[in-house]
Amino acid sequence: MKTILKWAGSKSGLMSELIKHLPAGDRLVEPFAGSCAVMMNTDYPAYLVADVNPDLINLYRQVKEHTRPFIVVALSLFNQNKTEESYYQVREDFNFNAALPLLERAAQFLYLNRHGYRGLCRYNKRGEFNNPYGNYKEPYFPLVEIEAFAAKAQRTTFECLGYSETLNMVRAGDVVYCDPPYHGTFTAYHTEGFSEDDQHSLACILLGISERNPVIVSNSDTMFTRSIFREFDLTKVTAARSVGVAAGESKRASEIIAVRHMSLAV
Repeated sequence: MKTILKWAGSKSGLMSELIKHLPAGDRLVEPFAGSCAVMMNTDYPAYLVADVNPDLINLYRQVKEHTRPFIVVALSLFNQNKTEESYYQVREDFNFNAALPLLERAAQFLYLNRHGYRGLCRYNKRGEFNNPYGNYKEPYFPLVEIEAFAAKAQRTTFECLGYSETLNMVRAGDVVYCDPPYHGTFTAYHTEGFSEDDQHSLACILLGISERNPVIVSNSDTMFTRSIFREFDLTKVTAARSVGVAAGESKRASEIIAVRHMSLAV
């Protein structure tokens, strides 16, 4: 199942491997929403999906709660703003119009994602979306993906929270999957970025949770990540790194899938 958004690091192409490591449970908890590829390609009874990026969570809530109005507004944006000049006009409105209704803001976020350079979600330190124009001939409007997402979202709770707050909400029966910004790669998906201290803090919290719940983590395959997840079972996989067809041949890089659950640990 494809996703609404283009997303650097989306798990859509890795699901055949990742699914092997995701056990059954009452609810899947994801503190790093990203493109929601894992949500869309699994079948848990319920989901808790969170992210620190309010634009991302607003998009998902609007699609869930106002599917038809969202499609109408977003499709109009796609049809009426086909030039580079109009892209930057939409981006300026998105960044500086404080009175913009949440539904329209969500539609603009989708428009900027599909029309921006390689679909990157990028902000400057002032919190302004700053991805340049992508110059695509005919950006894809993800109608089928929006409708599928809206249906799946009815069993999903979306929260705009940091990872530590989200992980505090884990309860018995949950499965935890974390796909943080990868170590050593682009991490400016939101204003604050994601530092090595964040990586280490996340690993420590997950180690504690793994005493009670299954925990699965994706990250870059580096000496640093292998160190902080040394108490986990590690599987090395290879995944594509490029976003968008204009990038030439897809670059591939090594990743790890780290898995731990106390009942399975030696």
